[in-house]
Amino acid sequence: MPKTALASPETTSAKPRRAKGAVSTPDTDVDVDERVYEAVSKALLSGKLRPGTPLRERALAEAMGCTRGAIRKVLARLGAEKRLVLEYNRGAFVPNPSVEDMRNTYRARRIVEAGLVTTLFGKLTREQVAQLRKHVQAEQKAFKEGRREDAFRLAGEFHLLLAQMAGSEELQSYIQRLVSNTELYKALFDSVEAASCAPKEHEEIIEALMGPSLTRALDIAMEHLDELEQRVIAGAGAEQEVDLADLFAGVRR
Repeated sequence: MPKTALASPETTSAKPRRAKGAVSTPDTDVDVDERVYEAVSKALLSGKLRPGTPLRERALAEAMGCTRGAIRKVLARLGAEKRLVLEYNRGAFVPNPSVEDMRNTYRARRIVEAGLVTTLFGKLTREQVAQLRKHVQAEQKAFKEGRREDAFRLAGEFHLLLAQMAGSEELQSYIQRLVSNTELYKALFDSVEAASCAPKEHEEIIEALMGPSLTRALDIAMEHLDELEQRVIAGAGAEQEVDLADLFAGVRR
């Protein structure tokens, strides 16, 4: 497993907590870390960082007006979440999964979610159905408002919500990892227009889970994943390089 250099002490030392009502001061280390983390995560999920793009510490630090130590911590965090690829002595890169990698991930999701649908079929309470529909409404709103990263995140969370309703923490953990990977695939390779179909497909899954046919519910859930897989694989191909200074210029404080 690739090793990641630790941040230097001066970038990780704790800052005094500001007293309530005190005059605001420059960003604390935590503020900076979260600002950088949110900026890079948003760039990933918005599709602005293309597959294979190297994320150089110096370029990011200059673009966002922070230390290289802060950048290093955030890149390590995103690497642990499998959102970035960390290579020893080379740095961090946006994942550039092969077609086979993506097919294997979607194959695993189909197997797991088939069991999830079977477990939940005919057993959702009124409260759970209402919760799922409210979530789908939030997805629809994000797509209509052009909030691509929020829309992709909410689309993935729909499946995590189903896993939560199944009542298995181990299942939630495993699906979280699979969804995180496919969420990134969508951001990298799927079009906004095609991805906007997700809320409608999720609504169909909710209806199918309420009955009367388990076979029909399984068919709808699997078709949903099949279409996602086909779209991201079709969208994979040659990508343009990204200028990090331009991309993150607005994050500087």
